[in-house]
Amino acid sequence: MFYTVEELVQQANEHFNGNVAELMIETEIELTGRSREKILTLMSRNLTVMKSSVLDGLTDSKSVSGLTGGDAAKLDRYIKSGKTLADSTVLSAARNAIAVNELNAKMGLVCATPTAGSAGCLPAVISVAIEKLNLTEEEQLNFLFSAGAFGLVIANNASISGAEGGCQAEVGSASAMSAAALTLAAGGTAHQASQAICFVIKNMLGLICDPVAGLVEVPCVKRNAMGASFALVAADMALAGIESKIPVDEVIDAMYQVGSSLPTTFRETAEGGLATTPTGKRLAQEIFGN
Repeated sequence: MFYTVEELVQQANEHFNGNVAELMIETEIELTGRSREKILTLMSRNLTVMKSSVLDGLTDSKSVSGLTGGDAAKLDRYIKSGKTLADSTVLSAARNAIAVNELNAKMGLVCATPTAGSAGCLPAVISVAIEKLNLTEEEQLNFLFSAGAFGLVIANNASISGAEGGCQAEVGSASAMSAAALTLAAGGTAHQASQAICFVIKNMLGLICDPVAGLVEVPCVKRNAMGASFALVAADMALAGIESKIPVDEVIDAMYQVGSSLPTTFRETAEGGLATTPTGKRLAQEIFGN
């Protein structure tokens, strides 16, 4: 069992030749008592749900509230126009993240990674990684186990809950997990994966959770798109050999400190930020009345 990213990297290198996924599988066996086969079966189901959520969310239909829906399809059409400014891989990840979170808002089936509000990042990143890196089924599962390993440390030492630590804890964690797993999938080391986590979290510190009308739609859907984009850039930075001046576990500790210091108005209460703008209040009234 590992309790810090430093321990995670050390144990993966010492016992599993740098294979973080294998370390996570063994840890899951230890913690749950499940067989390896059962654990692989459960993760395979998660993978199936993630892939389906990307495809099922790519429609023009609106959510029940009417706040979201159709933006993934708009971005898809824009990508296909060939007029984009950003790289198609980055934009495809953004599109897929929007699709998953729009599906969530429409009561569709998603896989909480690590939460429903941040469910778009990981499916978005793995879906483009499958295409970009031609990942096998085993490599896809390893991607998810690797993401889970780093997410376990973040959850235990900081938070993955917007109500506890703001959106830095939800989309920030999801984006960091995605960045780490992508770094490994592209051939990076466990240490480089840890650096990718640093780059994401350091640049999302203080991100508040301010859902309009208290719904996981605005600004959550588009934050997932940006989180997926962050993951790709962070992975490339890590693979380039760029290092964080602040050690990864200290970055995670800082995330906990910042999240604990956020006023409750910025922690999923819809009492601050975008939720209390004039338009945010009007939308809430239109949906729920007085």
